[in-house]
Amino acid sequence: MSDKGNDKFDSVLLGMAQQHSGGVPELLDTIFGFLARKTDFYVGGGEGAAFKMVTEAFKRHEQSSLQAKAAQKKEREEKQKKIEERRQKEKAEQEKQFTKPSDEPRIQELTEEEADKLQRELDAEKASDNQPVKPSNEEKSGGDASANKDEEEEDEDSKGKLKPNSGNGCDLENYRWTQTLGELELYIPLKLTGRIKGSDVTVNFEQKRLKVGLKGHSPIIDGELCNKIKVEDCLWTLDGQKGIQITLEKVNKMEWWNRLVLTDPEINTRKVNPEPSKLGDLDDDTRPMVEKMMFDQRQKEMGLPTSEEQKKQDILKKFMAQHPEMDFSKAKFS
Repeated sequence: MSDKGNDKFDSVLLGMAQQHSGGVPELLDTIFGFLARKTDFYVGGGEGAAFKMVTEAFKRHEQSSLQAKAAQKKEREEKQKKIEERRQKEKAEQEKQFTKPSDEPRIQELTEEEADKLQRELDAEKASDNQPVKPSNEEKSGGDASANKDEEEEDEDSKGKLKPNSGNGCDLENYRWTQTLGELELYIPLKLTGRIKGSDVTVNFEQKRLKVGLKGHSPIIDGELCNKIKVEDCLWTLDGQKGIQITLEKVNKMEWWNRLVLTDPEINTRKVNPEPSKLGDLDDDTRPMVEKMMFDQRQKEMGLPTSEEQKKQDILKKFMAQHPEMDFSKAKFS
């Protein structure tokens, strides 16, 4: 019988285990004692049959447990490798930007004749710029009203919210975080001077809560998360003596977080700038939905039909081609 078929007894066995202060040895002693008192387990199958039955069951479950642990370890190592490769890529891009040769024009020395000519051109341009151009009353009133209205709406929605950093997250005093639709990267720089080991770090993941700190010190983060995370897919590493790197796997991969924990200041998610290159990090089910959302958003910005509207138009065109005798000139579809 498979483990999946036996999980209906988990609650009963868990209740039993919690009542044994001596742990697994005491629990096993209770179970084998029950088999000896209430069943013919030890003598009903002949000499050595009971031992063989226990040994086979032990080996079967040991093997499945080892395989599950190995698969989980491999998955975590692959995920960590993927994160490390992405960090190295981002680091290389940053270094490339710093070492990029300057495109600014170099200073060139002019002759006296060239300097006089340049000065005359600048004087003429300055005189031209000093001539005022008065806008018409309609342009002045209409333009100002429209600009003020847009600015007022934007300010009202963005009031009290921070602008996202370059990674669509937030830079705070004790830590900084970035995000994609699928996961959130948190970095906590360490300010202590002594040597820090992995055993000195405490990280506790819960579905809607995160606690991070160092033993013997107050927690750096201890609060309710903005949204739910997949605890089994979250991980952390110690970046040498520099800081703690944490990866949080989102449950909802269709939503941008506006903060890490509820006590943090809120960022304006309307100003989040998703990178197309990050689409490759999404799973096969989520990626098509995100691509559709991005396509529809671009279509709306350009005043073009969305994917659903285009689909309706294509159906209408096909139907019109099949029924040319019908007049669709005034037909409207919503």
